[in-house]
Formats: sequence, structure tokens, C-alpha cells
Amino acid sequence: MTAKSLTEEPSLEPRRQARLLGQAAAEDAFLRAWRAGRVHHAWLLTGPPGIGKATFAYRVARFVLAGGRDAEGLAVPPAHPVARKVAAGSHPDLVVLEGYSTTPIGAIRERIGVDEVRALASALRKTAAESAWRVGLIDPADAMGREAANALLKLLEEPPPRTLLLLVCHVPGRLLPTIRSRCRRLALAALAEAEVAALLARLRPDADPAARARAAGLTDGSVGRACALLDDDIAGWLPAAEDPIAELASLDVSRAHALAESFARPEAEDALALFFDLVRSGLAARARRLAREGRDSQGRALEACARLWENLGEVSRLTAGFALDRKQAVLTALSAISRGVPVPLDLIRPRADA
Repeated sequence: MTAKSLTEEPSLEPRRQARLLGQAAAEDAFLRAWRAGRVHHAWLLTGPPGIGKATFAYRVARFVLAGGRDAEGLAVPPAHPVARKVAAGSHPDLVVLEGYSTTPIGAIRERIGVDEVRALASALRKTAAESAWRVGLIDPADAMGREAANALLKLLEEPPPRTLLLLVCHVPGRLLPTIRSRCRRLALAALAEAEVAALLARLRPDADPAARARAAGLTDGSVGRACALLDDDIAGWLPAAEDPIAELASLDVSRAHALAESFARPEAEDALALFFDLVRSGLAARARRLAREGRDSQGRALEACARLWENLGEVSRLTAGFALDRKQAVLTALSAISRGVPVPLDLIRPRADA
């Protein structure tokens, strides 16, 4: 499941969320298009994981399927029949493709195949059963393979009337340019640290206040990652330094092995994805600091941060996708961080004859 927003009852499942915090600008943008009668047939919802993209998508879906009569906002009361059916996954005019495992940060572990996309396209071309519209939701669109993406492109090129397609996307660059060009892009903002803290106080009232504050400060506006930090106690695995990357790079052998060993436990599979996510957030923060300094001598360091950020994302995906040794993945990543160079992916990519 993806953890996104504030609800009437503490819950992290987007299809059941009744309220959304911190995305008023995105909501206003959709409402302006709706009121003007110029709703684009496909919307690309972008931003980092855990900030509310899937929650926003379900919020739009409920609003449209309920007739879109509320001029004040996208909210549909939880007791409304449409809201109940969407929450139960039983609304006949909503077709959903999910390409991730049910973890708090929505880590991409599975591909969305071409047959699934073709089935979605076929369903959207049918006459609506209960509503005036039919809605398709893909979460995340990043999980589509090339064949699936080409099948989606055909739907985007010839969209059925009164059909809305919502694409949740963490990394738009992974989508075909032709798909991006046929969607209206709506970038959702990361939540402010105070907003994340307020959400954590409601969603995790029993958690230690200091742990909530630390989680809110570590996760760059993602309440999903903040909840996962509290759930898995990952916050204690990361250094509390201003620059965690520098501290990770300075770990001695015994401490590095102890850190890596903590991810070898069977129950730590989801935690490893979050660890990589937070390490990459630290690299991004370092890159922003270097960019602000703006000195010519920082150019190489900034480029190295960018290369390592992308590289560790691939290491994380390969480790999860091929069930590779998690301890070795962490040790490999720590070695790359200490040397400031990317991991040679051929060292961890499974051989064809294996």
C-alpha cells in the first residue's frame, strides 16, 4: 500500500482515504479544468513516493464517478455509495492496475504487463455501468514494461469519450516521451516538515514524539516514508548527522557489516527498499547544498552525487526484483558511497546462465 494522507480514521490505504493534506494546488488545478469543461483525458501525477499521489488519484476518481457536483473541492463523503465501492475495490467503472508490492513506500517489485494494459483499455472502451464516466488508474506507471507502455500509448492516442486515465508516476523519465506528451502533467508537492509531523501525530499517536520528529525531518516531505521509519525503526539505522552520507562513508568494517547484517533478517525485506530510498535522499540533499554553493570546483562532486543517486536506485531495484542477497547489497552500496563511485551493476546483475 502507499502511505499518503490524513483521513477520518488513521489508515494508509489510498483508496480508503477521505482527506488529503498539502495538495491544495493540485486539487485546484484539476477543479479549474473540470469546471471549464476542459478535463484532459489523461493526467500524469508526479512527485516522490509517499506524498499523496495515489491518494489524490483516488480522490479524483471518486469525485468524477460521483458526478463531480461539489464545486468546493474534490471531497466525496465516506458514506457516499461511490466512496464505499471505491474503498472496497468494487466500483464497476473504476479500473485499477497496481505494479508494486504492498509496502509502506510502494516499492516497485513487479512489472505491469501488456495483457493487463490491454485489459484495462478494453474495459475503458465499454459503456459505463453506473456513472457518466469510466476511470482508469495505474499506480505506478513506472512499473510498465515497454510492451505495456506501447499498448497504453494506443489508448492515449484514441481515448474513448468520457474516460479519464490517471497515471501515478514516481520517475517520469522512465516513461516513453510519447506517453508523457499525451498526458497533462500535474506535479504534487512534497509536504512541509510540520505537515508530516502533524500527520504522524494522528497516524502514529503511540509513537515516541522524538522518534516522530526525527522521522518527519528525515523523509523530505513523504509521510509514507516517515510512517515506515516508525514502523520498522529504520531511523535508528541511519546516522543523525547533518550529512548522513559523509557518516555512512566513514563507517569502519565492523560497523558496516553490523548495519548490513540488520537487513539480512527475513522481516527486513521492505526495510531495505526504504534504506536505499533514504540514502538517495541524503545524496539529493548533498547535491542541493553543492548547487547552492555554486563554486566551479563543486561540479565534479555534483555530477558524482547524481551518478550515485541513479546507480543506487538501480541497485535497490535489482536487489528487490531478483531477491538478491540483501546484506551484500548494503555492503556494496556502502563501498560505493565511501569511494564516491557507482556500483558496477554487472557485479550484482544475475547471469543468464545462473
